[in-house]
Amino acid sequence: MTIRNFSRPVFGIAAAAAIALSAATAVKAEDNAPREAVISVSGEGRSAITPDMAVLSFSVVSDAKTAREALDANNKSMTDVLKALKDAGIAERDLQTSGFSINPQYQYPDNSDGGNKPPVLIGYQVANSLTIRVRDLPKLGGIIDQAVTLGVNQGGSIFFTNDKPEAALTEARKAAVSDAMEKAKVLSQAAGVSLGRVIEISENSRTPEPVPMMRAMSKEYAADAVPVAAGENTYNVTVNVTFAIKQ
Repeated sequence: MTIRNFSRPVFGIAAAAAIALSAATAVKAEDNAPREAVISVSGEGRSAITPDMAVLSFSVVSDAKTAREALDANNKSMTDVLKALKDAGIAERDLQTSGFSINPQYQYPDNSDGGNKPPVLIGYQVANSLTIRVRDLPKLGGIIDQAVTLGVNQGGSIFFTNDKPEAALTEARKAAVSDAMEKAKVLSQAAGVSLGRVIEISENSRTPEPVPMMRAMSKEYAADAVPVAAGENTYNVTVNVTFAIKQ
């Protein structure tokens, strides 16, 4: 009688189980490993430079009894303004229509007697808004003055900026990193530890904000040239830096 052994090889199963156990042990050991000690600080840097460009925003607003009359009056004033700006050296690329609207104007009757009187249409208002980049700052006051004389009667904002602020931002970044490193050194010395490598660094930069202009304008405000003070633009950079602590 022949006896055959039908038992399956167990080497492959045992090897797989050993590999799985080894991987689980490695993961468990990694989970239980102490976290790397770090110091996290923030640093600030600033760089101030004289602006070389201004961005203006203003509007021509026209009122009339009909939408057609209001539009015709507005078109004439805006055409004159655009021509004057181009004659002053403003390039086409620096002129941009930023808003346009036609709105009915209503008069609301007095309802003090308790009646329900409907509003009365009394005319239309057309507003055409323009954004301008002025690269020759000495001309800025004269440009504002002439624009008001030719029909601009509503102001928005004036924003002094720099065409190429990269150099100022680079200086602010360097100052911010130096500030962060100095803070980290002070903290590490106070704690009696040594700084290691930089683990993480991030940046947050802020540019100058627009300055509101006078909202309502009229020809009575015009002068030979509107006095304008450009001042300085300050570029601010904040960095967050995480350092390892040497063991």
